[in-house]
Amino acid sequence: MPLEFLITAGHISDYTPAIELLGTRQAEAVVADKGYDSDAVVAHVETAMNAKAVIPPRCNRKQQRNYDQDLYKLRNRIERCFSKLKHFRRFATRYEKSKVCFAALVALVCSWIILQLYVDTA
Repeated sequence: MPLEFLITAGHISDYTPAIELLGTRQAEAVVADKGYDSDAVVAHVETAMNAKAVIPPRCNRKQQRNYDQDLYKLRNRIERCFSKLKHFRRFATRYEKSKVCFAALVALVCSWIILQLYVDTA
C-alpha cells in the first residue's frame, strides 16, 4: 500500500528526497534497493528512526555493509505496488505533463489501490 509520495524532477537521484519522505516515522526496518545506499540515508534510518536499514551496499563501496538478506526479500512488495500503479495507463506513460496534475493522478491511483482492499467488487 502506498503511504506517501513525492514528485521530483527526472534528473534527481533516488536518495535525494528519501530522508524527507522517511521523516520521523516509526519502523522496525526500512527496506530499499541499492539506489538508496548512501551514508546519509542509512544514518537517518538508524539514528532518527531507530530502525534497521535493509539496504544492500553498492558494489563500488570500499567498505561493504552487512544487511539482512532474508528481510530484503520483502522488497518485492514495493515492486508489486509499482506494478499496480502502472496498470493505469495515464500513470505509466506520464500522460499528465504538469507536476500538479500528475500529483493529483498519483493520489487518485493510490486511493483506488487502497479502496480495493475495503470494497468487494465481485
